[in-house]
This record gives sequence, C-alpha cells and structure tokens, in this order.
Amino acid sequence: MRVAAPRVRSHRPGLSGDRLAAWASVATLVERLPAALDAQLQRDSGLSHYEHGLLFALDTAPDRTLRMSTLAGYASSTLSRLSRAISRLEKQGWVRREVDPTDGRFTLAVLTDDGHTHVARSTPAHHALVEELVFGSLTEAQVRQLAEISARIATAIDPTAPWAPASGRPTS
Repeated sequence: MRVAAPRVRSHRPGLSGDRLAAWASVATLVERLPAALDAQLQRDSGLSHYEHGLLFALDTAPDRTLRMSTLAGYASSTLSRLSRAISRLEKQGWVRREVDPTDGRFTLAVLTDDGHTHVARSTPAHHALVEELVFGSLTEAQVRQLAEISARIATAIDPTAPWAPASGRPTS
C-alpha cells in the first residue's frame, strides 16, 4: 500500500489578503465607471467620455485654446487618437485647429462658441452622474482621501502633472 505524499501548498507570488480585495475593488471600478459615464454622455449629448473630457479641458483653458500636444497629455492619449477625436469634433463644429502663432511647429485646438454651448449643456448631467456614482456614498473626508490616493496612483503611473481645472474658472 502506498501512502500519499502530503500536499504541499505552493506559495504563489502576487497579491493576497487585503491587497487582493482592494485590487478587486479598484479593477471593478476601472471597468464599470467608464462604461457608465460613456453611456450617459452618448445618450444625452452624443459624446464619449473621452470627447467630453477634451471639450471640458478646452472650455476651462485660457482663451478656450490648448496645444494639441498639451491636450494629448491631459487626456493620457496619443496624438493619433487625439487627432481622430478632434477631427470628429471639428465635423460637429465644436472645435477648430489653428497653427500656433507663437511657434508654427505646434497646432492649437480651439473650442468654438458652438462647442462651448454643447459642453455647457452636457456638463450638468454628466457632473450629476459623477456626483451620484462617485461621491454620493462618500463622506467629505473620504472624498479628500480619494483625491489624494488617486493622485498618488496617477503619479506612480506617470510623474507628469495631470490635468486639473483652472482655479476660479467657471466650468460651464
């Protein structure tokens, strides 16, 4: 008669315990939130979340104008992806491109008056959904913690400064 060898649990490297549970929550959030935001924006304004973000960044920029390279950085996007999105927004009459008069090597994205009107109309419902989905179940202390934690993770991924709204500037 053979005696079975005792089973030895092999230790798998990786996440476990609280870190695995936290990662499962973050991964689920990263999958669900963009889909919910896209669905609302598409339904209400014909924009993807990415496109709305571009319009919003332009709307809050000085003179509603940014260099394409700066806008790509804010959107964590390649210039190619940004260019395709800007082309779509140009066809709608919401954005135009101009050569940067201070340095002809750069192209500017400029929000048109129609683009400003469109982002001003689409932003309140979008912000209401963000308020409901992201902030609705958090305390003010948790909101501050979320901001700090998110900034730390974003900086660990890419140390360049992320987009932030211009202080004191209206968002509509």
